[in-house]
Amino acid sequence: MRVAMSFPANLFGFGLVVVLVYWVTVLVGAVGVDALDGGEGIGTDHCDHSATGPATGPAAVLAAAGLGGAPVSVSLSLLISIAWFASLSGTATVERIGGGGPARLLVLPAALAAAWALTRLLVRPLARLAPRETGTSHRDLVGRVCTIRTGHVSHRFGQAEITADDGSAHLVQVRARGEDAAGLAAGSTALVFDYDPDGGFFHVMPCDPVLDPGPGAGRPPR
Repeated sequence: MRVAMSFPANLFGFGLVVVLVYWVTVLVGAVGVDALDGGEGIGTDHCDHSATGPATGPAAVLAAAGLGGAPVSVSLSLLISIAWFASLSGTATVERIGGGGPARLLVLPAALAAAWALTRLLVRPLARLAPRETGTSHRDLVGRVCTIRTGHVSHRFGQAEITADDGSAHLVQVRARGEDAAGLAAGSTALVFDYDPDGGFFHVMPCDPVLDPGPGAGRPPR
């Protein structure tokens, strides 16, 4: 216990507690395993297939460090757990051979290096086993009914919430002109009838919500 509470093992001790709490919440169903991945996004491709956007946040950092591929929660859990165990073992070894403060300082980079190497080794097979999830392309959202979330919509401004086939909600940029724009306000329902890849927004028009066919209607099964 004394070794676990001393430097440098104590640096990773708090992280290990967070990891344990996180996985307990996963087991009880409070969060998903991929909660740290940011969920699925709308792909930048407007072709006839789905594509996810580039990794962002923790996923991008881990990918740059060579630890990408597996869910962020799995990679971080491995990294923190291995670093804690390596620092604990290193500190115990230093004390056993009578090493002082300088030797303890060397344990920290050694533990980090060992954690990175072992995590990278373990993440590779996990990445191959994990199913590759697809996101939602822009074309998948054309023909959907959305809900306007801004006070008004014009040819230069507007946002709406739209639901994809998988049930995920996306806040997207929308535009409308003339009478179409005059009939749209916050909370109103609109039909997405086109996507502008250059401007990065959807064209919408007023629509009666009872005409919404629902996700996946009229689309061939994948």
